[in-house]
Amino acid sequence: MKKLLLLVTLLLSAFVAACGPPPQAGGGDAGGQAAATAAGPANTPTPVVLATPTPKPAPPTPTPRATPTVAPIESVTEEADSEATTEGTSEAEATTETAVTEEAAAAPIPEDMVLIDAGPFTMGQNGSKPKNGPAHEVDVPAFEIDRFEVTNDEFARFVEEAGYQTYAEQNSSKNWKDVAEGKGNHPVVYVTWDDAKAYCEWAGKRLPTEAEWEKAARGDDGRVYPWGNDFVPENGNFYEGGIRGTTAVGSFGAGASPYGVEDMAGNVREWTADDFVAYPGAAADADPFFGSENKVNRGGGWFDGEDGELVTTYNRNAGPPATSANDDIGFRCARDAK
Repeated sequence: MKKLLLLVTLLLSAFVAACGPPPQAGGGDAGGQAAATAAGPANTPTPVVLATPTPKPAPPTPTPRATPTVAPIESVTEEADSEATTEGTSEAEATTETAVTEEAAAAPIPEDMVLIDAGPFTMGQNGSKPKNGPAHEVDVPAFEIDRFEVTNDEFARFVEEAGYQTYAEQNSSKNWKDVAEGKGNHPVVYVTWDDAKAYCEWAGKRLPTEAEWEKAARGDDGRVYPWGNDFVPENGNFYEGGIRGTTAVGSFGAGASPYGVEDMAGNVREWTADDFVAYPGAAADADPFFGSENKVNRGGGWFDGEDGELVTTYNRNAGPPATSANDDIGFRCARDAK
């Protein structure tokens, strides 16, 4: 009997040594718990950590626009009496000065214009869309063009003084006034070709021809963009910048043309004076919109970018002159060189 009990005791001791003690209530295997912690709970999803977005920098500070001086206006008042007294002359001079001041105050906004010398340049581009070619030489007389696109403040003065109402104001649910609040130095938009022409005439100027616009943007070395041949997103207000709206004129000085004309790529497309017709040597039916019923606009806007060549110096777009008014089309003025 004792031998039997001894044998049972030895077998029980061997079992305990092999399997370890039984688990305690409320406890657990420390080694297994550590392993589970290292491996992670089987049914707990791994949390997704979102990257902190990089704040978009504000556009660069616009180039300060020079404060132009108003040229003196010659008086056409004839001297009534050659023997007028000194006192009478002084009074006449004072009256003339007052008239000059009043007339100057009522004059159109003084301009900041750039002189483009006469001479030939290469217009158009081979290997691009049919509407943009072929490349051909054009000899352009000297002219002056606005350094900046016409702004909301400038257009507002025209509207007030001329009593003008744009097509969009009369026919659309949205017009230039709706987007001009707090953006006086942004380019005016929602203006048709007819609206742009009316402003230029009020200001004593005109819309640039298509050839003038391209030369002012491209220079005489055939560059693809105003600053060179490679697209640089930081050189203008493009789709790539993510601003999704206009910026103050002159905000991207590094994108200026060889002549110092700014915003000729991006920000807003710009109306030119010409009909949308085929270049010499191109098929008259190369584009379905060719014809006198459409006017050319150039330069691409804030919603355009490198893709599709939309902001190149040679790309052409067009629209009906009386009714095409969008939030990315504006204009600048030109005039014959003085």
